[in-house]
Amino acid sequence: MILRYLSVSALAIALLGCEQPKEQPVSNVSVAMPSSQRPTVLFLGTSLTAGHGIDPEQAYPALIQQKIDSAGLDYRVVNAGLSGETSAGALRRADWLFQQPVSVLVLETGANDGLRGLPTDSLRANIQGILDRAERLRPPPRLVLVGMRVPPNYGRAYSQQFESIYPQLARSNGAVLVPFLLEGVGGVRALNQPDGVHPTAEGQRKMAATVWGVLEPVLRKAGSGERARRASP
Repeated sequence: MILRYLSVSALAIALLGCEQPKEQPVSNVSVAMPSSQRPTVLFLGTSLTAGHGIDPEQAYPALIQQKIDSAGLDYRVVNAGLSGETSAGALRRADWLFQQPVSVLVLETGANDGLRGLPTDSLRANIQGILDRAERLRPPPRLVLVGMRVPPNYGRAYSQQFESIYPQLARSNGAVLVPFLLEGVGGVRALNQPDGVHPTAEGQRKMAATVWGVLEPVLRKAGSGERARRASP
């Protein structure tokens, strides 16, 4: 079910009007251990991941780091969210971001494509390009694809084409799917900032719970595989 949204024009003004400098795309939200000692969980995303309008420590990747630490899992989170970015921009950044080893990639992109009414074929190709680059890493990271939806204003056909991309690409690439990042948050006034789009700290907590429900089993499985690899002669 598509949740209640504001008009496309209001959404576009809010999301597309918050571009940030391209030279500052990454913020490491883990400070518990040096990066060389902990496998990386890379969150590649938009302003929703970056935590636009709130303290970075309140963004859902930082909250995921807290859950990781509380669960006794040996990972560090890197938040590579960038406000205003389309999937094409995420694809352009991928090679640079993948210069560091990545154990798990959490990919959240497409919201700004949808608000601009960009072709769904381009969105599909860009996401596939990012996943292809990730698969070429050695060892390749485990993949988590975060689903997104758009307001129905562009028509049912566009909305359905857009939404269907995420489960289709998750299946074809062996990725685990978070069906919808803003489940229970999108369209809920109390959980969004005055722009009606970007979640508040409480909204980010709900997003963290949504992602963690999918991500935790992935991290535990990846951790088991890593321990087995290290134990092999």
